[in-house]
Amino acid sequence: MYRTKTCGELNIKNASEIVELAGWVQKIRNLGGMLFLDLRDEFGITQIVVNDEKLQKEAKEITTETCISVKGKVVERSNKNKNMKTGEIEIVAESIEILGKCKNVLPFEINTDQEVREDLRLEYRFLDLRNEKLHNNILLRSKILKTLRDKMDELNFTEIQTPILANSSPEGARDYLVPSRLNPGEFYALPQAPQQFKQLLMIGGFNKYYQIAPCFRDEDPRADRAPGEFYQLDFEMSFATQEDVFNVIEQVIPYTFEKFSNWKVDKGSFIRIPYREAMEKYGIDKPDLRNPLIIQDVTKLFENSDFNAFKDKTIKAIIVPNGAEQGRKFFDKMGEFATSEEVGAKGLAWTKFDNEGNIQGGIAKFITDEIKEKLQKEYGLEKNSCIFFIADEFNKAQKIAGLVRIELGKRLDLLEKDVFRFCFIVDFPMYELSDEGKIDFNHNPFSMPQGGLKALEEQNPLEILAYQFDLVCNGYEMASGAVRNHSPEIMVKAFEIAGYGEEEVKNRFGALYNAFQYGTPPHAGAAPGVDRMVMLIANSQNIREIIAFPKNKRARDVLMRAPSAVSEQQLKDVHIKLDL
Repeated sequence: MYRTKTCGELNIKNASEIVELAGWVQKIRNLGGMLFLDLRDEFGITQIVVNDEKLQKEAKEITTETCISVKGKVVERSNKNKNMKTGEIEIVAESIEILGKCKNVLPFEINTDQEVREDLRLEYRFLDLRNEKLHNNILLRSKILKTLRDKMDELNFTEIQTPILANSSPEGARDYLVPSRLNPGEFYALPQAPQQFKQLLMIGGFNKYYQIAPCFRDEDPRADRAPGEFYQLDFEMSFATQEDVFNVIEQVIPYTFEKFSNWKVDKGSFIRIPYREAMEKYGIDKPDLRNPLIIQDVTKLFENSDFNAFKDKTIKAIIVPNGAEQGRKFFDKMGEFATSEEVGAKGLAWTKFDNEGNIQGGIAKFITDEIKEKLQKEYGLEKNSCIFFIADEFNKAQKIAGLVRIELGKRLDLLEKDVFRFCFIVDFPMYELSDEGKIDFNHNPFSMPQGGLKALEEQNPLEILAYQFDLVCNGYEMASGAVRNHSPEIMVKAFEIAGYGEEEVKNRFGALYNAFQYGTPPHAGAAPGVDRMVMLIANSQNIREIIAFPKNKRARDVLMRAPSAVSEQQLKDVHIKLDL
């Protein structure tokens, strides 16, 4: 046994006890005749006092982050440290054993606020994980996962694992392909989600399924999106409606957030916002409801304007209360943001409405008395406000206005503090136009269209809505879910509109198509994202800070050096020849 106690559990009640501790040396203080070591393990820090001369000589080999075991007597400290959990006591060392030596020079300091290049931290992730904040994030993740499982068990869901080696299917991102050695020229795909499997489980007669599912998508990394793989609380229910799914989410998610955060948490029923309304009011389908700013369409207001930049354009406006207090530099900086490559606006028009009721600055000369009056009566313009205008073709104007709204919320510190605001975005379009002008699925291709087969046969595809929804929290997409299509006729017609023939549907989704012929129950489900959930609860701005071994911004694992080249023989085994 290397320890009888942990470094975080000792207190004044343990005085006079002989204990053994083990951990890592966090700090060394040599005061000549006395040596102090701060010993750290997962549970806390305890101060070790080395008085014995022989022990002091032996301890010369010890560097910070060396792993040691210490035996000694618990004594009361003369200079107590109220900031330490064990600050009332210290251990007078009787023996010290070095369990694992550490190099004299560390690649970076572990428990400091000093900025360290992220790739260096990821290369030495085993050291980085000793950092208290990061370490606690991983422990928090473990507790959240247990809570989710306990809550799903309480709601009578059955945990079932689904395959990792699966088939390729169009689910919104590129697949990761795995060549088959036993079937030359054919490939598995890592699942983007267990979508087809969980539907097949419903057809198989299971009432409620869930799992903490790994999902694999070849997407570009972002601060809120881990490249390659992510985890979701995947669940599905037989004989269920959209309301049943909402009910489960509203029981599980707020409960989990409340358990691990002291922030205020929205409880069910969450606000429901139709997709088109979300795009109109917020310019995005994942609105941050902590931001009070709303986008308004003022196109009609300027249809006779002399301002050339507004002619034949969709015009969006954002009114900022008390915004007239901002100086010219603020407006110039917002203009630079809007015209940046990331946002893509041609310009950002603005004007102020001061306390005396005068329109000033920016495009003030194009704001006639009639327009000013309508802005006040119909759009809520008040004195001491400012207005930002975005003019472009419809979709682009919406998108730019959404990004401007988000940036204004940040720069003006408008976001409500210490609160989790949830909403459901509902009524997603079943289809959308691709960049090439082709009709494509807007969201999950296995969702049930509102109106069923009749809607697919009679309506304009771009006007058909789906029983598809997202859960949003503080501007992050937290979950996606739907009532699933369970009819082979609807499945074939839905894919036909998107350009897939019946034979292709049978070929690509043969198991699901075939299963639909054998008494498929109506079913519905969703998949809250575990990584983003933990990121929000941990109040982290970077998803890599809540994952034990993440990829970097270029989707590389710099610790394990993946992806990497493989041998010629390995390629031959799976019948692959490189053409670089």
